[in-house]
Amino acid sequence: RSGRGVGGIFFDDLSDHDQETLLDFAAECAASVIPAYIPIIERRKDTPFTEDHRAWQQLRRGRYVEFNLVYDRGTTFGLKTGGRIESILVSLPLTARWEYDHVI
Repeated sequence: RSGRGVGGIFFDDLSDHDQETLLDFAAECAASVIPAYIPIIERRKDTPFTEDHRAWQQLRRGRYVEFNLVYDRGTTFGLKTGGRIESILVSLPLTARWEYDHVI
């Protein structure tokens, strides 16, 4: 079993909070992205990106697609209720890769 991503916020799980609190929370999160991300970019901007990195990226994208199609609440709900397929699958990457029984 492998992890997926580095975390995230599932607002469905925050439904016990009032809308104003959630809006303030979302605004604070959004305002934190650039100050947190710029130092990472500055540190990594000259790091080479090799074919091995690309292969790894494609495998990770494949795992994301797997999760999204099998487990994601929004995707599975949309597919089960006859939602518009293009809208449901719009978050999938353009390219991805799978390897049978790949060990991470």
